[in-house]
Amino acid sequence: MRTVLIVGVMLGLLVGSAHAGLGKSTVPVSVHGVNYSNEEFSYTVEDPTDAKNKAGGETINRFGAGGTMCCYDLPKQWKPGMQVKVNSTHWLPKQADGKIPEVKQSFLVEMPPYVDGKPGELWILRQVDGSVKVVSSDYQPDHEKWPGEVKGWPVPSNAYVQERQRLYLSLAESDVTSSKALLVELEKDPVLATEEAWKIRSKYSPKDLAGFVNASDPKFKEWLRDRYQRSLRLSEERVKRLKESMQ
Repeated sequence: MRTVLIVGVMLGLLVGSAHAGLGKSTVPVSVHGVNYSNEEFSYTVEDPTDAKNKAGGETINRFGAGGTMCCYDLPKQWKPGMQVKVNSTHWLPKQADGKIPEVKQSFLVEMPPYVDGKPGELWILRQVDGSVKVVSSDYQPDHEKWPGEVKGWPVPSNAYVQERQRLYLSLAESDVTSSKALLVELEKDPVLATEEAWKIRSKYSPKDLAGFVNASDPKFKEWLRDRYQRSLRLSEERVKRLKESMQ
């Protein structure tokens, strides 16, 4: 008799939970951010009618897109006048004193009609001019049914592309300089160079030392030389490719 009562109570709870779920007027959706502007920004979203309903918190690079954040509750049925509050932070160029001004803004954004009449993932879209819009869609920006005003993923400006190319070139040239310096040190003072290399690899990549006796092992010195020469060759090739792409 007791077993029957327990089973009955459990069934009652399950049925009650199912009915509660069926009666819920909202559905949780993933949140994404897309940045069409030339300013890095971060965002959070919240329901202006329910402070507990909020999501986000990621930072998105210029002309970039973020990952998948969880989760924001959207009404199952779209209604005119639906709004989402977007809290945004972006940063201005570094000043002479080294400080990077931070600008915080809040946008109360109208939610356009759902695509296909049903709630999809929530997309936070920072426009070229810094304004913010939202859409609910299970389609990505490059899909023909994407509802956003800007079609497609962000396209970097020429100035941004050139800036990144200069950065990559600077890093590649730095790698060339470092590789050359390591080769010079290895020939100038092989004892000191191999001992320092051994200490570093013992701490960070001990697997590299398998097969060598110690820092004085001649094979270790030859292995280092091969590594440095290979690094130099690859870095020089990278510099060449970058310079060609910038012409």
